[in-house]
Amino acid sequence: MGTRAREIIGMNVDELLALLNQAYASEWLAYYQYWLGAKVIKGPMKDSVAAELLLHANEELAHATLLVTRIIQLGGTPVLEPKEWYTQSPCKYDAPADPYVAVLLAQNIAGEQCAISTYKNLMDVTKDKDMVTYNLALTILTQEVEHEEDLQSLKEDLDLMVSRGDK
Repeated sequence: MGTRAREIIGMNVDELLALLNQAYASEWLAYYQYWLGAKVIKGPMKDSVAAELLLHANEELAHATLLVTRIIQLGGTPVLEPKEWYTQSPCKYDAPADPYVAVLLAQNIAGEQCAISTYKNLMDVTKDKDMVTYNLALTILTQEVEHEEDLQSLKEDLDLMVSRGDK
């Protein structure tokens, strides 16, 4: 734990650690949702969508790595049990029970929108109080916004393809 790192934070560190653990839990759920969706996906454009889902899965795992590092820097303990991800995460996990590409895209778009809200909130809470966490949240938020845009573009392409009868 970095003693000085904790001292320079202008907010309750335990509250900050709770928010970081919520984001950490969300990233693991997002990773698994993307990864599994890429494996079971069916329908038109499945190969290109699966490739995008795997790319996003790897980026979500990288976000979890950034978050766990920050949690440990602040003397916290990351969520240790995967079963706790469900209770800690402000975002829900959508199992790919229906593997149709449009369903998976919609589920993951909703997940990205929740992640965007999570990191925006983390930025609001840490602004002018913890610049390290603020910058971390900004970095992750930037990628989450890109993910939402990527997925929405794929959904638009799929919708056009299906409406025109291309398969």
